[in-house]
Amino acid sequence: MSQTRTIATARLVGGHPALDFVNTVDAWRDRWGPDLLVAYGDLVTWAERVDLIDSALSARLRHQADTKSAEADAALTRARALRTTLRNLFLAETMDEAGCEEDGVRLNAMLQNANHQRELRLVAGSFEWGWRESDSLDAILHRIAFAAADLLTSRSDRRNVRECHGINCGWLFLDTSRGGRRQWCSEEACGTHMRVRRFREKGGSDT
Repeated sequence: MSQTRTIATARLVGGHPALDFVNTVDAWRDRWGPDLLVAYGDLVTWAERVDLIDSALSARLRHQADTKSAEADAALTRARALRTTLRNLFLAETMDEAGCEEDGVRLNAMLQNANHQRELRLVAGSFEWGWRESDSLDAILHRIAFAAADLLTSRSDRRNVRECHGINCGWLFLDTSRGGRRQWCSEEACGTHMRVRRFREKGGSDT
């Protein structure tokens, strides 16, 4: 995976915001990093890209981060910790194992903190969950936590989460392939790299 990738150019291949959030580390396998969430603004950029927040909230959060840099740094640290927790929980699914109870407790604590920001709304004759207007620097974390919880609790009604075993990867994705046997986060990237590597290991030549 490219060393020059940024949060603005990173591929969104997870098939779900919670998985794409975990994938904001450029590589989890073979080597770790680099971390694409360098600053709080990167978290905002990512959240806009996956439609967790709109442009109005994005602007307010950026203003908050500019005026409260210490608080923004602390929120980014919490985001990174949540990312690790979610990776642990979803990685357990790839191995058909139950997630660690401690990770579940950590996620649940974030859900409890976020719950007071949610509200039931009547939209076009139907009820749906929405978010109260807030400039909290944890607003993105709240949305990620609930998105992750929804995905975790829908396991029986969806395709499985897989881990890409490409070189320097380890990204997670929903396997929506027809046979449920997808191996790579991207056929064009990790899939091609692995096929070329195997070909060379067998003594082949690409010339």
